[in-house]
Amino acid sequence: MDDASANAPFIIRGITTGGARFRPSDWADRLAGAFAVIDPNNRTNYSPYVQPTTLDGLPCIVVDKKLKDTDANAYRFLQTFARSNELQTENPD
Repeated sequence: MDDASANAPFIIRGITTGGARFRPSDWADRLAGAFAVIDPNNRTNYSPYVQPTTLDGLPCIVVDKKLKDTDANAYRFLQTFARSNELQTENPD
């Protein structure tokens, strides 16, 4: 594995390996919310390691691979979530 792919983020896409859209439609916000904190003004501050986004019109989660070093269990949880829901991923290792 070269340095570029080693540092590329782990992406979980909101589409299954069979091509179906993953439901519910707000799954990425919910999953990223599990790693977020709520500030004193009741605003959600997502973790810098787990960010919800939209790519190619699909909800996705972008995971910074530094999470493996800071919380290996959380990283494994996200890998397992993607695998058990048969979601398409990029750069999972």
